[in-house]
Amino acid sequence: MNPLNTIKGTLIAGLVLAIVIGLVTFGVQLNELSLLVWLHVFAGVIWIGMLYYFNFVQVPALAAAAKDQGGPGGAGVSKYVAPRALLWFRWGAVATWLTGAIVLERTNMFVDAFTLGMRQNAPATAVFIGVGAWLGTIMLFNVWVLIWPNQKKVLGLVEATADQIAKARRVAFLASRTNTMLSIPMLMSMVSYGHGGFFV
Repeated sequence: MNPLNTIKGTLIAGLVLAIVIGLVTFGVQLNELSLLVWLHVFAGVIWIGMLYYFNFVQVPALAAAAKDQGGPGGAGVSKYVAPRALLWFRWGAVATWLTGAIVLERTNMFVDAFTLGMRQNAPATAVFIGVGAWLGTIMLFNVWVLIWPNQKKVLGLVEATADQIAKARRVAFLASRTNTMLSIPMLMSMVSYGHGGFFV
């Protein structure tokens, strides 16, 4: 049986392969912090990957489908693809934020990051990771408070009038575009933290 035939099998195979590579290259000693950072990045790829899918692919494709007279329309995407994509999107956001918070706590950077390094004796790099952490927190808020509740109306998962759906579509769209915009400096801040700054 080929594990690549299912997403579950693919993920398990990838995890097993990662563990084997880790054992071969790093030995048997578990580095908890590296594992947490890896989980943070993995969850972040899922979250931001879905965000970019929505903004770069699905939204423009659905707009084109709506203009295509006599075409297939976007009902299949709205009924089958979007709810599944939104599931990965919103829980990827939670997993990313939680693993990032755990990494900050384990490295004694949580308070320094969220105070943007303003505490006495905070490391200079706290502002880099702090900006990224705050942007990620705002983005998480947007996912759960603005995007998901409004997408439920758009997709017909909760009852709403035509006017409510139109308003919900616009709010979800703008929140999603805001997250796409914020993801760019967020990623820069995360990379800057690991490399001592972005601009020198």
